[in-house]
Amino acid sequence: MTHREKLGELYTITFGSAPAAVTPLAGAGSARCYFRITPAEQSLPTVVGTAGTNLSENVAFTTLARHFATKALPTPRILAESSDRMLYLQEDLGNLSLFEAIREGRSTGNFSSQETGLLEKSIKMMARVQHTGADGIDWRVCFPQEAMDSRMIRWDLDYFKYCFLKASGVEFLEIKLDNEFSRLHNMLTARAASAKEFMARDFQSRNIMLRNGEPFLIDFQGGRRGPVEYDVASFLWQAKAAIPEELRCHLINIYVDEARKANPGFDEPAFRESLPRMVLFRMLQTLGAYGLRGITEHKPHFLASIPAALHNIRCHLRSTELAKEFPYLNQVVSDASATHIAHDMTMLSQVPPFNGLTLTVCSFSYKIGAPPDLSGNGGGFVFDCRAIHNPGRYEPYKRLTGRDAAVRTFLEEDGEIFSFLHNAWELTDASVNRYLNRGFNSLYISFGCTGGQHRSVYSAEATARHMAQKFPQIRVVLWHREQNSLEIIEPSSPTQ
Repeated sequence: MTHREKLGELYTITFGSAPAAVTPLAGAGSARCYFRITPAEQSLPTVVGTAGTNLSENVAFTTLARHFATKALPTPRILAESSDRMLYLQEDLGNLSLFEAIREGRSTGNFSSQETGLLEKSIKMMARVQHTGADGIDWRVCFPQEAMDSRMIRWDLDYFKYCFLKASGVEFLEIKLDNEFSRLHNMLTARAASAKEFMARDFQSRNIMLRNGEPFLIDFQGGRRGPVEYDVASFLWQAKAAIPEELRCHLINIYVDEARKANPGFDEPAFRESLPRMVLFRMLQTLGAYGLRGITEHKPHFLASIPAALHNIRCHLRSTELAKEFPYLNQVVSDASATHIAHDMTMLSQVPPFNGLTLTVCSFSYKIGAPPDLSGNGGGFVFDCRAIHNPGRYEPYKRLTGRDAAVRTFLEEDGEIFSFLHNAWELTDASVNRYLNRGFNSLYISFGCTGGQHRSVYSAEATARHMAQKFPQIRVVLWHREQNSLEIIEPSSPTQ
């Protein structure tokens, strides 16, 4: 019998009626198969059926889910299991993930109050699952072992080295990298040894489903005892979620308040001291996974995630003292970014065809170099923003971008940015007019600064809005390369 047939049979045994349909659901990075099972009778529930390939992993998930149910925590309820525990039915939480619900914020960098509210609810839920959920867990059931320990930390560091760096073809001196990894390993091991909370391990927006506006954690079969900041790092520094630094800091404070409520013994100073290194560790582990799933197994979702993940780790190293603490790792990550810059191009190559002029406005870092024109025409404008007063030199702005209000205010205060853009627009407006008259279909305008974070991002944002308003018949593609962000502003009037 196939997985589909076996799950249909399990549904029939459980509810006394054969289902109307057993429909495959999209998988992710694991070998588990998921199906939505819909009933033939309206009185019966729609459920999700899972066919696992590893008995211990299945048992971990179902046992943890039942434990969390006793704590009234928001995880799917287990409705039935096969006798061999290789199949199980769980509560269907619908189709809307948090990742999809914050789509607008992810693409623009400006999270609405509704999106921010969902993130706040989710990180509060995290604190409850970690602290309340840990009470009474039989850690022996956890898969593949009961706690994060020295060996697992070393394995994840090697995961980055062998599955990402070597698979990418990045050259590095293994002994120099291992020296720094040994220091990081010792720090993380000491923190993990003192942890008594539940660590979901893959707490990120794709693994949170929303039902009636409330978040539910769905993917925790790899959970174990471990440091809570690992999950905070997974959630807030998820590359594709693109949560701005200002919002991250707010959500960390929300988490701390909720953790205190759930666990009076919560050690906030230890949490905050450990968090930056745990963020670095999680980013390294994530890149290892992307290397295995994307480069080796050729899964496009993971391959496309590499540029954003590299940008995240570079920013994290630069914005903390970690670049000084781990200088060789910082160099290796920069080399990997240069190797993977071609993957950035896949984002632009997916922009659909358009019968008219497409204006691509890009921000970039001169440390990496100006982006090429993929249209095949070459040329375009490249404006150097580095002469403008740099907010990135000042501590309050270092972790922000040109899309944050505080940075915009800083740049606009002395009017320098307005003069710069006025001069740039005199040139570009004339070219757009000419391109429209001659029926051309592509023009690039790029703004570069030192890190591609503040001045260039502000200039590209302002230029994209200016062009969309002045020339409503064109399509504007706004691309912040170092933020891995792409926005398409469709024409607001018919193409001429």
